[in-house]
Amino acid sequence: MEILGVDIGGSGIKGAPVDVDRGEFTRDRLRLPTPDGAQPRDVAGVVAQIVSHFRWTGPVGVTFPGVVVDGVVRTAANLGDAWIDLAARDLFAEASGVPVTLLNDADAAGVAEMTFGVGRGRPGTVLMLTLGTGVGSALFLDGRLVPNTELGHIEIRGKDAERRASAHAREVHDWSWHDWAKRLGEYLQRIEDLLWPSLIILGGGVSKKADHFVPLLKDVRTPVVPAELHNDAGIIGAAMAAVPGAGRS
Repeated sequence: MEILGVDIGGSGIKGAPVDVDRGEFTRDRLRLPTPDGAQPRDVAGVVAQIVSHFRWTGPVGVTFPGVVVDGVVRTAANLGDAWIDLAARDLFAEASGVPVTLLNDADAAGVAEMTFGVGRGRPGTVLMLTLGTGVGSALFLDGRLVPNTELGHIEIRGKDAERRASAHAREVHDWSWHDWAKRLGEYLQRIEDLLWPSLIILGGGVSKKADHFVPLLKDVRTPVVPAELHNDAGIIGAAMAAVPGAGRS
C-alpha cells in the first residue's frame, strides 16, 4: 500500500509517498522551507503544495512537532502559540482537499524505527529521541507506543533540556562534538534516572554523523544506537499512521 507522508519541522516540511509494507519511499521526497513565523495557514499551504506536487488524492499522514490529541494541537514549543488548541488536522485537510491523519512527529519517527529500523523486535522499554530543532521523544514498552511524551522539555540546569541537547543548540552555540556530547550525555543520564530504558535510539538528521558523538557518551549506562532511517523516519511513520484502520487521529 502506498500512502503520502508529510513531516513538519521547525526549518523544513518534507513529504514523499511511502510503501508502508516495506517502509520505503516510492518517489523522491520533496522538501520545502517552513514559512517564516510558521503561522498555521501558511504551514497548511505548504502541506497542500506537497499534496499537489505528488497529485495525491488519497489519505495523507502529517506529523507535527508537539502534542496532538484527537487532531488538536496542545503544545508547539518550536512553532508558536497560534497553534495551541488549534484543530490542525481539520485545517490541513481543508487546505489539501484530502483526508489527513495528524500525530506527533517523534511518535511517527519512533513507530517507523521500531517497525523497519534498529528498534525492530526489541522488547522492554525503548526510547527514541529525535535531535533536531528541539528534542522529540517516543517511548515504547514491548513495542507499543506511549504517545505524546515530551521528554525534551525536562529541566536540566534550569533550562529546557532541548536548549542544551538538540542538534540546533550545537549549531547555534558552535559547540564541538565533544562539548555537545557532554551536554547530551547529561540529558541522557537524567532520562536513565527516570525511565531506565533498555535501549536509546538517537534519530534526526544528525544521526547520520553518529560516529562523531555516540562514542563520546561514555557515562551513559544504556546502550545508545543511531537510528537506521535517519531523517526519513518521520515521513514513513506519518504514512503508516494514515493507513485505513490504523486507529490514529
